[in-house]
Amino acid sequence: MTRRTITLLVSAAFIVVLAGLVFFMPVPYVVLSPGPTLNTLGTDNNGNDIIVIKGGKTKTVSGHLNLTTVEVESDNITPARAIAGWWEHDTVVVPRSAIFPPGQTTNDIERQNTEDFTESQDYAVEAAACELGYPRGIGVASVTAGSGAEKHLQPGDQLRSIDGAQVSSLDAVLTILKTKKQGQSVVVHVVRTGKETDVSVVLGAPADKDGAPRLGIKVQDGCLMPFQVDIGLGNEIGGPSAGLMFALGILEKVGPQDLTHGAYIAGTGEIDGNGKVGPIGGIALKMIAARQAGATTFLAPADNCPDVRNNTPSGLNVVKVANLHGAVTALADLAQGKAVPHC
Repeated sequence: MTRRTITLLVSAAFIVVLAGLVFFMPVPYVVLSPGPTLNTLGTDNNGNDIIVIKGGKTKTVSGHLNLTTVEVESDNITPARAIAGWWEHDTVVVPRSAIFPPGQTTNDIERQNTEDFTESQDYAVEAAACELGYPRGIGVASVTAGSGAEKHLQPGDQLRSIDGAQVSSLDAVLTILKTKKQGQSVVVHVVRTGKETDVSVVLGAPADKDGAPRLGIKVQDGCLMPFQVDIGLGNEIGGPSAGLMFALGILEKVGPQDLTHGAYIAGTGEIDGNGKVGPIGGIALKMIAARQAGATTFLAPADNCPDVRNNTPSGLNVVKVANLHGAVTALADLAQGKAVPHC
């Protein structure tokens, strides 16, 4: 074997090794795929009810109202994995910056997702309360166990004044509380089930060093339910896109209508306190997740219709919704065999 041949062989081997290393080095992409779906009428992975009603009557429910998610694969994405993802029909490969913006750490993203998820829960409760016809005002959404408000204030109480000072907003409540001290007793004037009453509450410790002492309640400015609604899953999913399905789950548990009639319904959509349903990302993958889980009907935000068209899995009936009331109406029409809006 000549020296030239040996040199060519060594060079070729080196190129192959180098190409192999490059092919398996991480690249700045993430792979998105259909994630888990969870029935808001059922239990989480630990067997706990996802929606818990405290102090109110619930009815027996059947069927599914599933929230949908997208799975994000972000660790050690190699060119080989990215190429495979591009060929797979149920995955999407996008630049890492599309999911993890530059300058934000993974902890930052997770913290924001948690905050968005918590806010979506609050909006879902408020929107459901308005849909059920409960009065609008500033009042008690929930009471903290072990606080001074426990056994004195109740979910649904509308706040009127604290120690004679009128309150019409959360800022007004905080302004008054900042003039008080921990351990001090205050008189809270509320409207409860249409009747006015005064209760005495001992203020608790501030949330931080310079904060106001706390009443021991979660204040809500919107429609108020006369019972407490707790929603779980905070450690399992994040982001705001489950809001619509949470609101429908609440309505199914405590409202007069049967929304599912035993059917397997899934969906997605951000919701605000007035019940408006907003668009979300990854809806094509969420529709795949829903169909794979067994859903036959999928509720999609109206503004997501361009993403729905030509991406709907076979056997999935996609219903367009713009707000919570429209979703309730569409489900009633479906059960009666009436026409519903589609994208």
